[in-house]
Amino acid sequence: MTFWVALVVIVLDQLTKYYVRATMEIGESIPVIPNMWHWTYIENHGAAFGILAHQQWFFLLVVAILFALFFWYRERIPREPKYFSIAVGMLLGGALGNAWDRFYQGSVTDFFDLRVWPIFNVADIAICVAVVCFCLFFWRRGNA
Repeated sequence: MTFWVALVVIVLDQLTKYYVRATMEIGESIPVIPNMWHWTYIENHGAAFGILAHQQWFFLLVVAILFALFFWYRERIPREPKYFSIAVGMLLGGALGNAWDRFYQGSVTDFFDLRVWPIFNVADIAICVAVVCFCLFFWRRGNA
């Protein structure tokens, strides 16, 4: 399950980024719901909020460590509840989707613009949902 979730995240992430790069100019913004949700094409050279700009090799190293830890501990990943292994797939897929951009372009393509939050992409959504799922899992586990 984890592998398939990661694959779906990577494919959706890369297809949406390809579409944005192919149809928009950097800095272009198209309102979907004016003043609330726009498609805004930017290239992010850092992490969330643009921190650690131009540190591609650092981020690629973090992703390599993440995958090494996954393969080292994959047999210990809880199979229940099901959302935990799905969250692991989302984290891996999101990390690899953004790492792909960093390696091949030197920056990450972002385009979801909610006007009250930094611009993000499908990989970022997957990573954030995974982190929420991990927090829920460990919170429930601690309260059981």
